[in-house]
Amino acid sequence: MLPEQNIDDVQEPITSAPAEVRQIIERVWHLEKSRLDKKSNSPINDDILLIVKEAIQ
Repeated sequence: MLPEQNIDDVQEPITSAPAEVRQIIERVWHLEKSRLDKKSNSPINDDILLIVKEAIQ
């Protein structure tokens, strides 16, 4: 297990990112978690592209 300081270092780019970027990261994380729960092997790139396009509009 990583020491707590290293975990903070890994999360720092996310916690210091602008709100819009954090929203994209959170949506992609939820998408991937849902796919893992369903054991889905379908391509995810189109779904991620849609999330990014929605965020920049």
